[in-house]
Amino acid sequence: ELRIRIIYCTVSIFVALIAAVFIVDEVFRRIAEQANVPNGEVVTLSPTEGFVTWFKVLLYIAIALSMPMLVFQALRYIAPGLTRREKRAVYMSMPVVSALFVAGMAFAFFVPIPRALEFLSGFKSGLFTWNPRASELVTFYLRLMIGIGVAFELPALMFILGKIGVVTAKQLARARKFAFIGVLIAAAIITPTPDPVNMMIIAVPIYILYELGILFVRLT
Repeated sequence: ELRIRIIYCTVSIFVALIAAVFIVDEVFRRIAEQANVPNGEVVTLSPTEGFVTWFKVLLYIAIALSMPMLVFQALRYIAPGLTRREKRAVYMSMPVVSALFVAGMAFAFFVPIPRALEFLSGFKSGLFTWNPRASELVTFYLRLMIGIGVAFELPALMFILGKIGVVTAKQLARARKFAFIGVLIAAAIITPTPDPVNMMIIAVPIYILYELGILFVRLT
């Protein structure tokens, strides 16, 4: 069973790799544009850095494209160990899980990351020359996008826990103040810049998702 699921996941990633080849260069151009890189060309410092960084972005795009299939295969593998109620909750939340993760990554790419790069590229411009290294710039993007994508899974997690009876809407509502503090701490960790504006850009949507999760649990 595990071998079959791994094969399906591998095939789905391979197919997504073929599709990702057609968009990876445009993604790199957009990254260089958002990062205010001189001449739109990111610096590489080793003979293989350009290829490795390009393939790294290609692979992550492929994983993002094939995420629904990966999640589905993971659920198929663990399904025999779940009760009927747990299966229903997990399968109902699967489309939402995939959509929220993609929405979180898209939000990170288009909203907080450009603002963070605008701040960082102009910081002490009289002392520093802004010309980021390719591998470090891509790592910066991936860390933020994955972190915010995972944070956006909060309503789906709350829905599953509520559906199987682990938590109730009243318990989650009473924990609002602790959740707000937790969201601020998480936003401070995810945010790469020290200014409070960027932190609130991340914290506010995540807290709204927490309130949305309470609504989901109440409806179940």
